Amino acid sequence: MLDNVDPFIGTAATNLPRAHGLAATWWWPKPQVGNTHPGATSPLGMVSACAYSGAYPTGYGRYAKNTEGVPEEMFDRLQASGFTHFQQSGTGAIRKYYNYVRVTPMVQPLDDLGQSWPLEDERAEAGYYAANLDTGVRCEITVGEKVAVHRYTFPDHHSARVVVDLSCGGLGIDLGRTIPLRAQAESMGHGRAQGTVVMEGIPLSVFIEVESPGWRQMLWYDRRLIPGGTRLDFDSIRHTTLRPFGMLFMGPTRAGQTIEVRMGFSLRGCDQARANLERECGAAGDSAFETVKARTRASWRNHLGRIQVDGGTPARRTVMATALYHSLIKPCIADDESPNWPDPGPYAFDVCTMWDIYKTQMPLLSAIAPDRYGDMLESLIRVCEEEGNFPIGYRMARGADRFFRQASALAHTALADAHALKRPGIDWTWALVHMVDDLRRLYGEDFWEHGVVHPITHTLDLAYAHHCTAKVARALNDHRLAADLERRSQGWINAFDPATGLLKDSEFYEGGKWNYSFRLIHDMAGRIELAGGDRAFARMLDRFFGYGCEPVKQPGRGPDPIEMAAGYALNRFEGLNNEPDMEVPWAYHYAGRPDRTAEILNSALTWQFGTGPGGLPGNDDSGGLSAWYVWASLGLFPVAGQNMFLVNTPAFERATMQVEGGEFVIETSGFRESPIGVDGIDRDPAPQYVQSATLNGRPLHATHLTAADVHHGGRLHLRLGPEPSDWGHGNRPPSLSDPHPKEQR
Repeated sequence: MLDNVDPFIGTAATNLPRAHGLAATWWWPKPQVGNTHPGATSPLGMVSACAYSGAYPTGYGRYAKNTEGVPEEMFDRLQASGFTHFQQSGTGAIRKYYNYVRVTPMVQPLDDLGQSWPLEDERAEAGYYAANLDTGVRCEITVGEKVAVHRYTFPDHHSARVVVDLSCGGLGIDLGRTIPLRAQAESMGHGRAQGTVVMEGIPLSVFIEVESPGWRQMLWYDRRLIPGGTRLDFDSIRHTTLRPFGMLFMGPTRAGQTIEVRMGFSLRGCDQARANLERECGAAGDSAFETVKARTRASWRNHLGRIQVDGGTPARRTVMATALYHSLIKPCIADDESPNWPDPGPYAFDVCTMWDIYKTQMPLLSAIAPDRYGDMLESLIRVCEEEGNFPIGYRMARGADRFFRQASALAHTALADAHALKRPGIDWTWALVHMVDDLRRLYGEDFWEHGVVHPITHTLDLAYAHHCTAKVARALNDHRLAADLERRSQGWINAFDPATGLLKDSEFYEGGKWNYSFRLIHDMAGRIELAGGDRAFARMLDRFFGYGCEPVKQPGRGPDPIEMAAGYALNRFEGLNNEPDMEVPWAYHYAGRPDRTAEILNSALTWQFGTGPGGLPGNDDSGGLSAWYVWASLGLFPVAGQNMFLVNTPAFERATMQVEGGEFVIETSGFRESPIGVDGIDRDPAPQYVQSATLNGRPLHATHLTAADVHHGGRLHLRLGPEPSDWGHGNRPPSLSDPHPKEQR
C-alpha cells in the first residue's frame, strides 16, 4: 500500500470525469475540493509540516475560504513564504488553524520575510515533502511523532540564512490570523534555541538545533536583528501590538551545501520539547534527517500494511492506498502532552470533528489501530472530566466546544462500541458517569424535559446516545438507569412527521430534512414502519438517490443563491460531498434491498473518486471521507454505536485486514474487475450483487455481522453475480422494536 500513496490527491479543486448513470443525478452543494495538503505527516502523530502560503484551510495551496461550489483562488500559482507546522487535514468551515513556527530559508534580506516565492518540483510521499523555492533553495521536510527535521540545500551565497518566525499562526484570509497571547524566545548558542508561544490559551514550545558550522545566530524583532541578544519576553500581545519575532541563523554557503534544522515540540514546556528532540533525533551534531524519515516511513508501512487488497486497476489501488493514508493522519495523539492536566497519559487533539469521523474513521481506527483508538477514548473521557463535556470537536486550543451546533453526544457511539468489544484500559463505571452527565448538556436538557429539540437532528443524536448509554449501563448491571435511558431513546420518533415519513421541518446543519431522514438509527424497523413499510421506504430512497431522474448540473465557481436554492429543492443525495449522506446507501439493507446499496456504491466508487490533486468530491474532513472509501471498497460499513457491520459487494477481489484477533479476510468468487472514471470509461459499469455468503465456512443469510465477528478475525466469502438475488431480503439487521431478538446471522 505504501508505494501507491499519493499525498497530492485532494489538494486541488475537484476534477473528475463527467459522471454517468446514477451518479450523474446527484447534486453537490458543499465545496468541491478535498482541502488536504501534501505535507510530511506520521501516523496519528502530533506534528505535520508543509509549505505555507496562507491559503484556506490548511495553509497550503491557492484557495480562498468558500462554502459552496468550486473554490476561488487566492493566488495564481503555488507559492510559499516558508514551511509551517500543525496543519489541518481536509476540513472546511474553519477560519483559522495552526500553522505555527514558520521556518524560511532565505538568500534575501530579513526585510523580505513574509514574501512568498513560487514552488517548483514538488515531491511528496508518506512522511516526506520536498519542493524548490525559485530563490534557488531546495527544501525537504520529514517528521516524527513530536519532531520535524528540515533540510535545505542552498546555492552559493555570501549570506544565506534560516529564519524561524514564532509569531506566525493561522491563515492569510480575513480574520484568519492566530495571534500569540504571550511568548518567549531564547538563543542558547552553538546552533541551539528555544521558545514558547501561547496560542489560543495553549503553550506550544519548540527546541531547535541548526547544524550550520560557522554560522551566526541571533534573535530578531520586527524584522530587525538584535545583535548579542539572548532572550525575548512578551507578557501580553494583542493584534494591535504584535510585531513578528523569532530566531535567525546566518552565514555563507557554497553551492549544494545543506543545512539541517531539527525541531522538537511539546505542549509542556521547552525541557520536554528538548527531550522529545533527543529521543527521536539523537545527540546534537548528528544528522537526523534520514533516520527520522526512515523511521516514519517504516511506521507508515506498518500502519498501511494493516489492510491489503488483491486486484484492482492501478488507479483504483492508488485511490485506495491514499484513502487509507488520509484516514490515519488525524487525530493527533500525543503521549504525556496534555497542557490542561499534569498526569501522564495520551492527549488527543485535532478531533475535528466527531461529526465528520464518528461513522467511518473512528470505527476504522478501532479495527486496525486499536491501541491508538483506546488512547483517543481515554483522552476524550479526560477532556470530559476536566472541561465538563464530551467535545464534538477538540483542537489544540483552550475553551468551550466550538462545534456544538453540528451534533450532540457523538462520543457515546464510540464508547458503546468499545465497551461491547471489551476494550481494556478504560474505567467503564467512571466512563458511564460522564456519558450520563453529558446527555444533559446544551440541547440535551430540552430533550430530557420534552423528548424533542430543535435543530431536529439533535433529537436523533440524543435519542441514539441514550440507546448507546443504556447498553453500557445494562452491561454494568445498572438496570434502573438502563431502563430509563432505553425509554428516552424511543424519543427518536418525535423527530418525524408521520404524514410525510420524513423529519419535521427545522433548521439543518449543512443539509436538509431529506439528507438526515434516512440515518441508520437504532430502530430502523420502527422508522420503516413509520414511512409505510418496506416498499414505501424503498420508494422514498429511490427518489432521494435519483433513480429514473435526469443528470443535474453541479454548482460552479461562485454559484448564485437562485442556483443553489434550485439544487437544494431537488431533495437529492449529495453524493460523498457531504457527511449527512455517508450512511444512507446502507439504509436499503433494512428494507431488504441490499441490491440497491450495491448499485449506489458502484456508482460512487466509479465516479466520485480519482487520482490527481482533484481526485476527491469534497472536503476529506480529517479522514472521514477517506475512511468511507476504505470501508466501501472492502464491502463493509460500520454502524457506529450498534456493534455491527453491514455487508455489501467489495471493490476488490480479495482484501485482508489485520485486526486484534489476527486477520479478517474478505474474499469473493465470480468477481469482475471494474475500472473507475479516471481509467477512461464512458459509461456506468454494471454493478455486481451478492448471491450468497459464508462466514468461516458457515452460511451467512443476513446482510450484517457483529463487530466481534470482524475484530476477532475470520473469513467472509461472497459469491457475486450480475443480477440481484434474494440474499438478505428476509434477514434484516436488528432494530430496537424487533418483536424478538434476532441472531446476528
